Amino acid sequence: MNNMPKIRLISALTAVFALTGCAVGPDYLRPTASLPTAYTEAAPAATQSQVETAWWTHFQDPILNDLVDQALNKNADIRIALARVEQAAAAARESGAAFFPQIDADVGGTNRKLSMKTATWSANSKQRIDTRSAALTTSYELDVWGRIRRSNEAAQASLLASQYSRDAIRLTIAGLISNNYLALRAYDAETAVTAESLASREASLKLVRSRVDAGLVSPLDLYQAEGALAAIQAQAATLRLQRELSEHQIALLTGNPGLKIAVGDLRQLPMPPIPPADLPSSLIEGRPDVRQAEENLVAANAGIGIAKAGYFPKFSLTARFGNESAALADLFSAGANGWSLGMGLLMPILDFGRTAARVDQAKALNQQSVIAWENTLQTAFKEVRDALVSLRENSTAEAAQNARVASAQKALDLSQKRYEAGYSGYLEVLDAQRTSNEALLAMIATRQARLAASVDLFKAIGGGWKDTAKQAG
Repeated sequence: MNNMPKIRLISALTAVFALTGCAVGPDYLRPTASLPTAYTEAAPAATQSQVETAWWTHFQDPILNDLVDQALNKNADIRIALARVEQAAAAARESGAAFFPQIDADVGGTNRKLSMKTATWSANSKQRIDTRSAALTTSYELDVWGRIRRSNEAAQASLLASQYSRDAIRLTIAGLISNNYLALRAYDAETAVTAESLASREASLKLVRSRVDAGLVSPLDLYQAEGALAAIQAQAATLRLQRELSEHQIALLTGNPGLKIAVGDLRQLPMPPIPPADLPSSLIEGRPDVRQAEENLVAANAGIGIAKAGYFPKFSLTARFGNESAALADLFSAGANGWSLGMGLLMPILDFGRTAARVDQAKALNQQSVIAWENTLQTAFKEVRDALVSLRENSTAEAAQNARVASAQKALDLSQKRYEAGYSGYLEVLDAQRTSNEALLAMIATRQARLAASVDLFKAIGGGWKDTAKQAG
């Protein structure tokens, strides 16, 4: 007969555990992405090279490679993102620990004097009761309705979301480094062009001064030549300023305040591989920010189950095993041990709509997450299209700018010869010099825009693409 309570308790536990296979709330189903299957803006490619994740290496610039590596290791935003991942991992471990019972040590002692006015006692009763105890206790919530499982599901999704957020920040930082580096190299190229123009205008000024001294031309030519030289000198100062500011920005991004970058030239950088004509739109589903948005959606979906679990009773187990005695000396003596095992049920009866309100909040949050995921996906698709159009049109513009530079240089050469021969005034030379300088700067700016479009494309598709032809083979 003494075993009957245990048998009943075990039977009740068996019935409860049989229910733990269910989890209230909807299981996650990925929404359908309503996007075109491919990008119509992609131009046909002569070769379809496989692009690695470290896409910046395709600029074949060791300085850029080193700068990106520094940034990925030292950038403050990335380090903060890593700390957030560690925080989310710890939260996920905490959530997973709820699957197991917590065991505590309970050691205590009480001294109590009974009231003569309220206590029922006789002459042989003690007015004072002393108790000393030492025991192990545990409590455990049975996950009958899946509340703990849904909580763990949400925590794991949040962990993945934080990891994808870190990856998105890494991608952004690599893009910022690349674009700032391209801008710096553009300033280097423009400075080189300006130095050539400066030398040319100094030579022109020398020629004009000699012709003025000889009385062959008006002093007006001298004033115009001096003004043109001053304009180029101001242009050189502005370019030096912009280059230093770009260098400072890269120093901040790399976490290296004293960074100095040697002079280079944008025109020496090769063009990265161009995308294949059949670039699939599904590539953007692997973008870190898109995957982060989906994991946030998974967590929000699990939140509905957590809220709905509030409609159902909670089952809990408690246990205690230890010793108890009136005197500390007898605490671990024979006969002082004892144990208890219990099961509890907490059933909501009337909460005036609190649980329903929590469920509605969870559903609304889930709807927000769905919309955020769709918007992130559509934004990614738009960014890829923008980058493809920019890459295509800037490629066309660069070819036109190169033709413009060649024509402007021919016009400058001819105007200088005509002036030296006395067939034209100096104003014609000034106009040709200005046109040539502007053409060279525009050509460099267009090439920078074309290279920047490549960076934007790499970022937009999450880092690169794979050769579908090789995969099929």
